[in-house]
Amino acid sequence: MFEKLRSGHPRLLALEEDLERVRTLVGEDGRARALRDRLHAAALRLLDEPVIEFKLVGRGGYADRSLDKVWVLLPVSRLCLERIYTLALVYRLEGDERFARRAADEMLAAAAFPDWNPAHFLDTAEMTHALGIGYDWLYHCLDGETRSTVRRAIAAKGLAAGVAAYREEHHFATRGTNWNQVCNGGLGIGALAVADEEPELAEQVLARALASIRRAMETYAPDGGWDEGILYWHYGTRYLVYFLQSLETALGEDFGLAGLPGFDRSGDFRIHTVGPLGKTFNYGDGYEEAGGAPEMFWLARRFHKPHYARHQLRWLDDQHLDPKGLPRNEGALAQDLLWFEANGGEAPELPLDALFRKVEVACFRSGWDDGNAIFVGFKGGEGGVSHGHMDLGSFVLDALGWRWALDLGMEEYEIRDFLLHSGRVKERWEIYRLGTRSHNTLVIGNAFQNPTARTTILRFASTPGDAFAIADLTEAYQGARRVWRGIALLQRRQVLVQDEVHLDACADVHWGMLTEAEIETAGREATLVQGDARLQARIVEPDGVFFEVEGCDAPEPQKQQPGVRKLALRLDQVKGGRIAVLLTPYREGEVVPGTVPEVAPLMLWR
Repeated sequence: MFEKLRSGHPRLLALEEDLERVRTLVGEDGRARALRDRLHAAALRLLDEPVIEFKLVGRGGYADRSLDKVWVLLPVSRLCLERIYTLALVYRLEGDERFARRAADEMLAAAAFPDWNPAHFLDTAEMTHALGIGYDWLYHCLDGETRSTVRRAIAAKGLAAGVAAYREEHHFATRGTNWNQVCNGGLGIGALAVADEEPELAEQVLARALASIRRAMETYAPDGGWDEGILYWHYGTRYLVYFLQSLETALGEDFGLAGLPGFDRSGDFRIHTVGPLGKTFNYGDGYEEAGGAPEMFWLARRFHKPHYARHQLRWLDDQHLDPKGLPRNEGALAQDLLWFEANGGEAPELPLDALFRKVEVACFRSGWDDGNAIFVGFKGGEGGVSHGHMDLGSFVLDALGWRWALDLGMEEYEIRDFLLHSGRVKERWEIYRLGTRSHNTLVIGNAFQNPTARTTILRFASTPGDAFAIADLTEAYQGARRVWRGIALLQRRQVLVQDEVHLDACADVHWGMLTEAEIETAGREATLVQGDARLQARIVEPDGVFFEVEGCDAPEPQKQQPGVRKLALRLDQVKGGRIAVLLTPYREGEVVPGTVPEVAPLMLWR
């Protein structure tokens, strides 16, 4: 396997010619120069920071054992990784040995840990990645004792732990989730770093990583969508890119992985699920703010898609902002700089609408590069997938510079763990943010959706004037004969949400939409207010029902959202019916634009 291994170091991710390209860009492009300056400033700050310490915390950050039974080293591993990328890249670009020495101190601190917490294997994988990059990039400025210490730690605490995990068929090795990419990618980078000195162990790891990571690669098919949502698309894809690029630089090939179906289109998923406000369609365990994704630069160059690079350029100014700690921190500056693409040529005219099969996610918008544009994200697919919620049929809506229909996103992991381990909930879906009631969809019979349901987009259409998608949600509801939901963007200025429900027995049907807007109800109409923008909600069908406003807070200690309320309507004890709600954005003082459409059965939507 290592017959073609590049001799010597560095050989991972960035060779000397890659750094020369970066130096040229810094001299020619102001944005690249600003990135270099920010990275240099971050490295300077690290010179005075204490090195990392071994500290297990409750998943999500709590140190109170009563709140969490899952203990992780992950914040420490990620901090180490960020620091080594920052310090080592600045050293390689500038030659200032202060940064190399500081990175060596970080690696020695990690090497002295009793282990890298293989019980939560992400921690081990990210630390293996960190020391693998540091060992490779700084090899020639490390003394012999430091090299030996770091290499032994990579082998014993990273690779040997990986071999044991593969032998035990750890879930990261057998499932196609973000854990697969992160764990295989981190172990693979560690193996490539020491392959000439620990060949037997490295070959065992790399062979298993190459076989296992195909499971994750196959989930990009057919068109780049990702079940776990855009946050975990970013986390997993970025790690995959680290690994693929390191295979290329170290061995001269990626073993065909980048050519697997759908991966070359996965940047489209990122682009279409980010709306005009920089907010994502954050279904499942997702955050609303998109932040940057430096892997878009790499994908742009690898697949000759300059619009991927242009998408990432807009995020460089806020790349360092990260309220939650997932990979949107200053460590990402290193990848932004390494993979930076200034323009890359003409970008194609992007379609306004997109459908991603298998994940069954549709996105519509009224325009690109317009902060006031309408944006709709609409979800089918499966709720029971990794990081999934009971959100089948849910949607988000942006218009006129505001988000009107929102998704609350994830519950904190430590709270989730506490509720499950303490017996306060029997199923994770009973946690408010994960259940059906907290999403912009139907609740039928006051019950959760079926977590094993598979729902599909039956029909999708996109024309210059209109766009729509129709989802078959029948499997999601017990006792349902047929439940369909259609969402249409009419003349790129109004949104129609239409449901058709047919049940075996009478049940309450509850329609809801969460919003941070102030709501003024007037029978069958409601006006949502944010700044000088308005959204009129109008019940077109059925007759005899009216809007209500409900609160959205869950019992403590679950996360509270006092500024969020639900616009709702209810059909009491019905066996079927059609609900059609028209949503129209407009500015204060304007006449409500558009017309009330004639409602047609979803079967007849064209």
